Amino acid sequence: MAKINHGTLMQCINTVLDGSKAEKGGKARKFPESIDLFLNLKNYDTQKDKRFSGSIKLPRLARPRFKVGIIGDAYHIDQAKKTSIPTVSLEDLKKLNKNKKLVKKLCNSYDAFLASESLIKTIPRIVGPHMNRAGKFPTAVVQGEDLEAKVEELRSTVKFQLKKVLCLGACIGHVAMDPEDVRLNLVLAVNFLISLLKKNWQNLKSVYIKSTMGKPQRVY
Repeated sequence: MAKINHGTLMQCINTVLDGSKAEKGGKARKFPESIDLFLNLKNYDTQKDKRFSGSIKLPRLARPRFKVGIIGDAYHIDQAKKTSIPTVSLEDLKKLNKNKKLVKKLCNSYDAFLASESLIKTIPRIVGPHMNRAGKFPTAVVQGEDLEAKVEELRSTVKFQLKKVLCLGACIGHVAMDPEDVRLNLVLAVNFLISLLKKNWQNLKSVYIKSTMGKPQRVY
């Protein structure tokens, strides 16, 4: 990623991390701050140009507090109970009775969902279109897959989707991470976005990172 100066990048990452540490002159918060990546595009017409969407798994765990629930059949609920993954049964969904407020409340209780492959086609019939509209439609899992590994994958996956605005954002880490781990996640995320753009680096105007409560740092 020669386009972004390594020294500038590491300086920005260290500034973000130090800003959350009292011993470094920053301000420690009562909650673990995330580190977010913001990318501004240029020379893109969201009306005419093809809108893109893509996801990639980052090399380091980005969101350890990202809450994932599994909508499971008997097999997956049994597997989930052996771990600490919260479960939702088909009967639990039926009790919502397609009530928009109740489905929304369920969606708000989790950051993402997994679901047994055997139930994926059944879920929209039971809860209606509301999970999909909330951007919380489950990711399918099959019998034999490692549920904990699947949860870790969701916690480390970022998605870029061009809609009506030319600013994109993604969580790429948290302030307790090692600077090099933040760099690895950032480099992969930026390079992946560049690969989605029609003219690659020519479409990238600027790149910033910031912690939840910290000041933005421009890296490009």
